[in-house]
Amino acid sequence: MKLSFIGGGKMAESIVHGVLSGNLAAPSDIAVGEPVAERRAFLKGEFGVSPVADNLEAASGADLVVLAVKPQDLGPVLSQLNGSLGAGQAALSIVAGARMSTLSQGLGHGAVVRVMPNTPAQVGSGMTLWTCSSGVSDGQREMTKAVLSSFGEQIYVSDEKYMDMATALSASGPAYVFLFIEALIDAGVYVGMPRDMARTLALQTVFGSARLVMETGRHPAELKDMVVSPGGTTAEALRVLEEQGVPAAIVAAVDAAFKKSVQLGQG
Repeated sequence: MKLSFIGGGKMAESIVHGVLSGNLAAPSDIAVGEPVAERRAFLKGEFGVSPVADNLEAASGADLVVLAVKPQDLGPVLSQLNGSLGAGQAALSIVAGARMSTLSQGLGHGAVVRVMPNTPAQVGSGMTLWTCSSGVSDGQREMTKAVLSSFGEQIYVSDEKYMDMATALSASGPAYVFLFIEALIDAGVYVGMPRDMARTLALQTVFGSARLVMETGRHPAELKDMVVSPGGTTAEALRVLEEQGVPAAIVAAVDAAFKKSVQLGQG
C-alpha cells in the first residue's frame, strides 16, 4: 500500500514505525508532508521515507492520506487539499474532535475515516477506536484495519458518537495513568523509599495489574477483593481513596474530557 502523512509529528512517527515493522509498506511507499526541515531530515534518516514540504505532493498517489496535524491546523490543511483526492483514495484523520462531516466537506471527498489512537502507539501498545463513512470501500477498510493493528489494538464502531467517548477514555487516558504512576512513586518516596526503587515497584505493579485483568478476564472488583484482607493495610488505603473521592473524581474527569471533545467538534 502507499501511504501519505500530512504532518510528521510523534503520532505519525508511531504509525510509520508500526507500518514498516509489520511490512505493510516499504519506506519508498510512504510520503510525509511536513513543513519543518529538521523534522523532515529526522524522518528521512530514521525511516527512509520520503518527506516533502508540500502537502499536495505528499498526498498524490497515496491509497491512504493520514491527516496527522493539530486541531488548530486542520482548517488550512483541508482547504489546501480540497478537491485534490481521487476516487481510489481515502482520508484517515487522527485529529481530535474532527467529525466526519467536517472532514468530508472540507476535503470535498466522500471516503473519510475517523481514528482516535493514543500515545502508547509509540511502543506498539496503542488502543485505537475508528469509524468511517459509507464512501470507504471494503478494501480501504481492510487497509485501515491493518494499519491500525500494526501499532496496537483497534476497535471499529459504526456510530460516530463513540469517538468522543474514546477521546475522553483511551486517548486522554494515558495521562490519567501517568498521573497515578507519578503519585505512586512520590508516595513511595514520602514513606522513605529511594526514588529509583519506588519507580520500579510502581511501574511493575501497574503493568502487572493491567496484565492480570486482561489475561484472567476477571472483573477488576473481583481482583481488588483478592488483595484486601479484613482490617489490613489495603483495606485502610482503599478507605482513604474512597473518602477522598478518587473513584468519583476519575469518572468526573473522563466526563469533563468527553464534554470538551464534543465542544471541540462543534467548533
